[in-house]
Amino acid sequence: MPTIDVDYADFEKLLGIELHRDMEKLNDILALVKGEAKLFDEKEGLMSVEIKDTNRPDVWNIEGLARALRGFLDIEKGLRHYVAGKPIIEVHVDHRLRNIRPYIGCSIVKDVKLLDTTIRGLMHLQDKLDQTYGRNRQRTSIGLYDCSLITPPLSYAVAKPTEISFVPLGFREKMNLKEILKKHPKGQEYGHIVSGHSVYPILLDSKKNVLSFPPVINSDDLGKITEATKHVLVEVTGTVHETVLNTLTMVTLSLIDRGGKAYSATIHYLHENLDVATPKLDSRLMDLDVEYVNRMIGLRLSPKQIAELLAEAGFGVKKIADAKLSVQIPCYRIDVMHSVDLVEDIAIAYGYNKIKPLWRKLPTTGGTKPEQTLLDIARELMVGLGFQEVLTYTLTNPENLFTKMNCKKERIVEVANPKVQTLTCLRNWLLPSLIEFLGNNLSVEYPQRVFELGTVTLLDEKGETKTRDENRLAAVISHANASFSEIKSALDAFFLNMGLEWRIEETAHPSFIDGRAGTAIVKGTNVGIVGEINPKVLIMWKLENPTAAFELNMQKIVRIKQASH
Repeated sequence: MPTIDVDYADFEKLLGIELHRDMEKLNDILALVKGEAKLFDEKEGLMSVEIKDTNRPDVWNIEGLARALRGFLDIEKGLRHYVAGKPIIEVHVDHRLRNIRPYIGCSIVKDVKLLDTTIRGLMHLQDKLDQTYGRNRQRTSIGLYDCSLITPPLSYAVAKPTEISFVPLGFREKMNLKEILKKHPKGQEYGHIVSGHSVYPILLDSKKNVLSFPPVINSDDLGKITEATKHVLVEVTGTVHETVLNTLTMVTLSLIDRGGKAYSATIHYLHENLDVATPKLDSRLMDLDVEYVNRMIGLRLSPKQIAELLAEAGFGVKKIADAKLSVQIPCYRIDVMHSVDLVEDIAIAYGYNKIKPLWRKLPTTGGTKPEQTLLDIARELMVGLGFQEVLTYTLTNPENLFTKMNCKKERIVEVANPKVQTLTCLRNWLLPSLIEFLGNNLSVEYPQRVFELGTVTLLDEKGETKTRDENRLAAVISHANASFSEIKSALDAFFLNMGLEWRIEETAHPSFIDGRAGTAIVKGTNVGIVGEINPKVLIMWKLENPTAAFELNMQKIVRIKQASH
């Protein structure tokens, strides 16, 4: 959980009230944003605040913390409007960064008042965002510069390791990029992010002065801010555009809350013929159902009461109807992805302690669902047919689901802020997981006969979360003589023991060999596919033996089985 250092006097000033160092009262207030004061240094006037909500990076600094609390304390209600002036700087992006670190966002905040405590707070925010939301600078990294020393336009370009030299932050001697990676502490810590490439990212102004070597280190002359700095350039580079924009927003808003006025930058992605103005400070709309709010919290709130509670939580309400509200989500609330996130803030604003607890009147006896019994039978049948069960991750990546399976990419459920680059989405079919399993066990003795009975996640606009889970059964056979006949025989035995009649219809699928793939039909319903894996797929996974497989939709099979009784 993030822990931030807060100057107590500065916190009271930003909050707009005096707390008289009453730690009990302070913790009651911090609890509204899931925070808790852990340490308080009376001599230095500093306190450490642990934020238990890891999904809200907007409160990982003193400005964001005060911004979030002012509404709950009835000091400032409703949506806080932020605006950025017209673009006053341009940034040209080199196409060679596409596979290195392709995205950049910038803002300029003028007439900001920087004190030593403010600068330390900004450095603390920069470090927290780099380490957590930015995944140790792999996804995003932040740079702050004295804008008055920079001559626009800027170039986000590339340079060879020994082509450019500059004085890195904290040093006095010039170094080229290669030397920085070897000698500078930040180069040793973050150099691995770019060292595998033949050229490195570099940020320059129009006079070829170096601003920074992203994501490693800023220059010592342009890449630092002091109390004398009046105009600040904020720059964020990274590999995920949305994360870059979100990070830029949070840092920019902290400077605006310090009295600065923000201006935009125009980012020119020349190779894509695309111009993007940053930062993005617009609010977005989300519909909220009144009945859903009351059902989730257990209250009978009117639309007007819900609107007032949303205002305390820092949201705006654009339209109120009898059954629905149109809620304005501020640009910094990147954690709000579903209506339930709004409901949580409504409950906090209402007060958890005011909600009367209710004992659920439920029977205490339980039992296995009928469909689970059928799934267990299916699992036992596969074991009885000589297959070994495996369990794989439900998280995977588009390359495994589509590219390596010789398929066209489809819309899938993707993770907004993945921690691991190989686990970025939820699988929409099982077979890639089993093929990957074979690819990871090339040294195991053949034949290999494995299966998995697990869930896949599909997009579904009718679902509460716009998704639905389905149970699937997939099996693969891999050895020197694996064939369509062998896998079909296994499927025959499976359906026979399930008490279902089936037939096969020839079909075409890019993951299977043409003419050796078929659709499994049970009582007129397509329940799955069976066939020999395409050699293109085998090559992608470095499999040397012929492989045959099937995948069945167990949801459909269970429904058919239950309807027959």
